[in-house]
Amino acid sequence: MTGILGRKLGMTQVFDEKGNVIPVTVVEAGPCQVVQVKTVETDGYEAVQIGFDEIKKEKKVNKPMKGHFRKAGTPPYRVLREFPMKELNVGDVITVERFQKGDRVHVSGISKGKGFQGVMKRHGYGGGPGSHGSMFNRAPGSIGASAFPSRVWKNKGMPGRMGNVRVTVRNLTVVDVKPEQNLLLIKGAIPGPSGGYIEVRKDD
Repeated sequence: MTGILGRKLGMTQVFDEKGNVIPVTVVEAGPCQVVQVKTVETDGYEAVQIGFDEIKKEKKVNKPMKGHFRKAGTPPYRVLREFPMKELNVGDVITVERFQKGDRVHVSGISKGKGFQGVMKRHGYGGGPGSHGSMFNRAPGSIGASAFPSRVWKNKGMPGRMGNVRVTVRNLTVVDVKPEQNLLLIKGAIPGPSGGYIEVRKDD
């Protein structure tokens, strides 16, 4: 697997060879530096920890993390994630050059938080009649039987907090790679707001 960290910059559109419009999300991907290599002998599994978005002011890094980065000999980073990649050493730099036009990737990020929402927006319920006189509009309605089971079934769609959870969109297509600008152009929408951190994975 090949993985890289990045920041969602926003959406735009590009044109293919036939003049068709392709909606794309622009991602500032990397460069990311390997901060730690985990092995079966020391950690029980194999993975590499990479960092993204260097922290310029040392006072913004707490003491445990200062020691972690000092041991690796790397600058402090704002975001650290692990990927099951091999044949990498501490200090190696991962760039967008690992990706090519046409690659299929999986993108993970934290979705936009929408606060407390009702069942119509949160779960797509139809709601009640919209005509005059109806007293049943946007309410959830009945949430279970009375005698049996005398409780609400688990996973029943109810009002509650919506968004602000980790979401993965799979099998998106890389439309273009711009190594000189550290940019990936990915077809379609990806989770999170503009400026949010994301993870891009490619199954080799």
